[in-house]
Amino acid sequence: MNEYFKIGKLVSAFALGGEIILEHSLGKKTSLRGVEAIFLEEGKDSFLPYFLTGAKIKSESEIYLKLEGVDSREAARKLVGKEVWIPEAAFKKFAAKSAPISLLGFHIINEGQDIGEILEVIEQPHQILCKIMIHEKEALIPLHDDTLLKLDNKNRKIFVSLPDGLLDLYR
Repeated sequence: MNEYFKIGKLVSAFALGGEIILEHSLGKKTSLRGVEAIFLEEGKDSFLPYFLTGAKIKSESEIYLKLEGVDSREAARKLVGKEVWIPEAAFKKFAAKSAPISLLGFHIINEGQDIGEILEVIEQPHQILCKIMIHEKEALIPLHDDTLLKLDNKNRKIFVSLPDGLLDLYR
C-alpha cells in the first residue's frame, strides 16, 4: 500500500472494556491526536479501517487505543498481533525525523544506481534492514556504519555501498 504506512502492531488487550495496546516505531511519544482511523491488515493487501474513539500515551513506543465496536477484552484479543497502518499524511506528522521508520519511501542508491524504494524498515540491534523489491523479489538491504554513505532527506535518497555479490542474490 503506497498511501499507507505500517507503524507497528497490536500487542495486548488491556482492561475489560476492549482497550488494546499498540506498539509503534514512530520514534517519539504520541497519542495519534487527529487520526480518525487506523487500518489493520486482514490478509495480503487487505485492510480494514478501525475508527479511534480514544487514545492515550503509555510509553515512548506504546499507545492505549480504544476502537469503535471493540467493547470487550475478548474482542480486543482477536486483534492482537495485527499490523497497524495509518495514512501517509498522518505518518509524516507523527514519525520522528530521526526514527528509522521515517526512511519509508526513500530510494536506495548503490553505486549511482537506484535499486528500489524502501517498503519496510526492520530494526535490529546493530543494523537496520530495508525491504525493497528487486525483480518482484523481496530484498533486504542492510544499513549500518559500513554500508551507509549519505542520507539525502530533501530528495528522499539513501546512498549506500553494498558488499559485492549482495544484489546478485536477488537478480
